[in-house]
Amino acid sequence: MLSLGAVPGSVSGEARGRGAIRGMKGGVEVAMASLQEVPVHTLRPTQLTVGMIEMRAKMHRLAKLNPGEQRDHLRSRPLPTVVGPEQRLYLTDHHHLGRAATELGLKAVYTEVQADFGRFDVDRFWKEMDQRSWVHPLDENGVRHHFSVIPHHLEGLVDDVYRSLAGSVRDAGGFEKTPSAFAEFVWADFFRRLIAIEDVRADFQAAVEVAIALAHGEHARGMPGYRAGGGG
Repeated sequence: MLSLGAVPGSVSGEARGRGAIRGMKGGVEVAMASLQEVPVHTLRPTQLTVGMIEMRAKMHRLAKLNPGEQRDHLRSRPLPTVVGPEQRLYLTDHHHLGRAATELGLKAVYTEVQADFGRFDVDRFWKEMDQRSWVHPLDENGVRHHFSVIPHHLEGLVDDVYRSLAGSVRDAGGFEKTPSAFAEFVWADFFRRLIAIEDVRADFQAAVEVAIALAHGEHARGMPGYRAGGGG
């Protein structure tokens, strides 16, 4: 269990000392992906939204597991984090799983630290995060905001139905899962321009079928994980 110091959600010297720091890369301390168990409510988001339909699906899968199975499930899917100002942990991915665990009342999740930016002030921290595409301060309408608008807790994330649409298209084979940062949000913005929100809300599954066809079309070339005509 991660030992917490005076700052809730901070990384203790003991936890950081267990082989966490690999060395310097580009002037930044880069961390080993050491597994840590942390209280889920202390994790800081790096985005404004999640797709609530996708999040509820993850909740449903977690809810069907007994406590031991839930722990194993979360351990096998650690949340990537970066150490930030005041040694707080900031998520860089898997916000949906973190929010699902929060909604179910689970107390802890597993994380892996990607990098240590703890010595930076807030402005330098967000600059470094932005340069590495580890932050996505766009709202449910695709509008960019100041980093200060990002909520401090997973409960503060709001719904972007197009993010759920993108996740469903990905799961249906509309595009390949890719390590590209915030790839599903890139697809969400692509669909946002082409499918009316009234249609998405009126019949989500029908919108998924339309979006799959769009994802395989020529206009989607250059998108992360693009699959021409559904092929490889």
